[in-house]
Amino acid sequence: MRSNFSSLILILILFGCNQHNNLTLQTIKLERNTCEHCPMVSITIPKATENDRISEAINSSIQEEIIAELTFDDQQEIIVDLEDAIDSFIAGYKEVQQMHPDELTAWEARIKAEISYEDRKMISIKLDTYLYTGGAHGYGAIRFLNFNKSKGSEIEDWELFNDKEDFERYAENKFRKQEKIPPNTSINSTGYMFEMDSFYLPENIGFTKKGIKLLYNQYEVASYADGPIELILPYREVRKYLARDIRS
Repeated sequence: MRSNFSSLILILILFGCNQHNNLTLQTIKLERNTCEHCPMVSITIPKATENDRISEAINSSIQEEIIAELTFDDQQEIIVDLEDAIDSFIAGYKEVQQMHPDELTAWEARIKAEISYEDRKMISIKLDTYLYTGGAHGYGAIRFLNFNKSKGSEIEDWELFNDKEDFERYAENKFRKQEKIPPNTSINSTGYMFEMDSFYLPENIGFTKKGIKLLYNQYEVASYADGPIELILPYREVRKYLARDIRS
């Protein structure tokens, strides 16, 4: 039986039947906080409600990302349910608590997903995660999930561009200007930590109303203290690099 402290709230958000053919989504909230010093889990995500391939792809991808974040024991049976993932996170806390009863503070997991961009052909979802499992500080990260609505599938980063290498050169120039890195110096000359001392695109590329967002999470190319590094490239400048037309 599920804990009485776990709640599921469905709030219908009407995005469908409009000029942009936006998807109809529900907001789902899952919360768990069983006692004063127990782990606190809060999840707020959209759920596509249509019975089609794109809805299935979106819902599956978001769920898989969250399960991967919350699952404590990699050796346990495969988890396919968000509630079970929350149970795994809480069980992990209890296991560590038994080994270090005097040192452990309560764990925390806050996960929120929202649409950052949508048009007739694609949708981009921003997944914002914060986890604290002990230590000096927690860790926050943002993940972008991009979907092709007509194909009903997630878009890989290499599929976003006509020529990824050409876009990468353009992005490096923009990054250097934003971060004040002289053009004829090493990309790491001002303190960045790009591997092999060469610029590369981040693991997360998302779409927003203002333009394409390149997001380097903490530790990806800089220290934790530097926080996430982001670069927004306006659509009027990047259209020629994109494999698909973007409304702006």
